[in-house]
Amino acid sequence: MIRLETPHPDIWHIRRDLHLDPRGLLSEIWRQEWAPDVTFIQDNIATSRERVLRGLHFQHPQPQGKFINVLEGQIFDVAVDLRKDSPRFGSWTGLTLNAESGDSLWVPEGFAHGFLTLTPHSTVHYKMTTPYLPLQQMAIRWDDPDLAITWPLDMPPILSAKDETAPFLKDTDLP
Repeated sequence: MIRLETPHPDIWHIRRDLHLDPRGLLSEIWRQEWAPDVTFIQDNIATSRERVLRGLHFQHPQPQGKFINVLEGQIFDVAVDLRKDSPRFGSWTGLTLNAESGDSLWVPEGFAHGFLTLTPHSTVHYKMTTPYLPLQQMAIRWDDPDLAITWPLDMPPILSAKDETAPFLKDTDLP
């Protein structure tokens, strides 16, 4: 496992060791010693077709830390710092992650998260520090002009109804 630099010191870009042989691939997704103070209690998998944009989601009052792994395909993954006391409040970090390179991303509690699928089919695995609680799930607009996220899009993304109508960051009641 190699930890790579990101523009935000609290977001970890991890490149896992990939063991390839004629049978296929073996890779460790997570090892507790990588972050002994982090405990995961739920795993989710999302499959998406090309141009699907999921996010930007966060949970309040029980925020979620997420460890994201791309099992198939390629995504552009984004985290936005929503911690009001952070000097980086409102800043975003975006990375292209794909299954072939063994890339993972740690997004700590206090961040909104979203991703755009860049290949015809993608499978994304999340490990989360708190359970998904639908009544606490919140979102901010993926195209918020104050965030100015540079999504790699040449046509409109495919969005859920909830993501289409999400408020801008300035209109969101943050914790």
